Amino acid sequence: MTTTAIERSVARPGSASRARMLRAMLPALSLSLVVIAIAWLNPRAISYFGFSLMLNLAIPIALATIAQMFVIASNELDLSIGTFVGFVGCVTATWLREAPLVGVLILLGSIGVYALLGALIHLRNLPSIVVTLGMSFVWQGLAILTLPTPGGKAPEWLSAIMGFKPPLVPFPIVAAVVIALVVHFGLMRTSYGAILRGSGGNPVALGRAGWSILRVKVTLFALAGLFGVLSGMALIGITTSGDANIGNGYTLLAIAGVILGGGEFVGGRVSPIGAVLGALTLALAASPLLTFMKIPPDWQVAANGIILIVVLAARVLISRRER
Repeated sequence: MTTTAIERSVARPGSASRARMLRAMLPALSLSLVVIAIAWLNPRAISYFGFSLMLNLAIPIALATIAQMFVIASNELDLSIGTFVGFVGCVTATWLREAPLVGVLILLGSIGVYALLGALIHLRNLPSIVVTLGMSFVWQGLAILTLPTPGGKAPEWLSAIMGFKPPLVPFPIVAAVVIALVVHFGLMRTSYGAILRGSGGNPVALGRAGWSILRVKVTLFALAGLFGVLSGMALIGITTSGDANIGNGYTLLAIAGVILGGGEFVGGRVSPIGAVLGALTLALAASPLLTFMKIPPDWQVAANGIILIVVLAARVLISRRER
């Protein structure tokens, strides 16, 4: 082996380690850049009131992103999470307020339907994109049947929770930290969390070890349903009324949040903390940043797409250095 080859073999591990560290820091770096840009464009926005206003919808977005993350962890994709959030919102604004017991049963039943979807996809080896796309129309139809026109009202206890104003730190930031840490501990720091991630990383080895892939997938989809329910409830607690179309945009936001947070569509590679950071980045970039930049609303969706492409391009460059 030549001297140059030896030097490369020694240097490569250090370079790969730095690349992995940079890749892990990319979600926080993206969020920091968005915050810095907002501070430069409008310094008054960097305040308790400013963050409370800008991150008003960050909690439901973060919860929907976590729901999508559980599905992606099993190498699947959920195209129905947005309409599901809308359906949950309609149930929350009607049944959960007027007949709490019936509302709770409906929401628990919807989580059960999500679990059954995981079983159906696994047992029949069906593409999750097709199944969840079909379910998106089902959830949309149920939402319209539940609440044909915008209206209803959030339960008072839910509005009180979402309107809580802690001292010093805005509630959306506190809630985001709690969500990220709880899910991170459960998925990344427990033995069963490793099994859940293993269904996407190496399902064959998991099956040989005696674990039921069917049970794992059912669990992941049930968790996705649970966090989808929490997202819909949080959204109604903030907006105070329901609408069958209120969550339609959350499907793409949730997917983008997982990807911005370091998740990948294959391999079970996900990050709960990164997913929440990605959701916060989207919440700030989706409207506040682009509004301060005086970008017309018609162009804001395209601008969000550009931000996502730039971050993904940076990840590709960093991933090449890991090899």
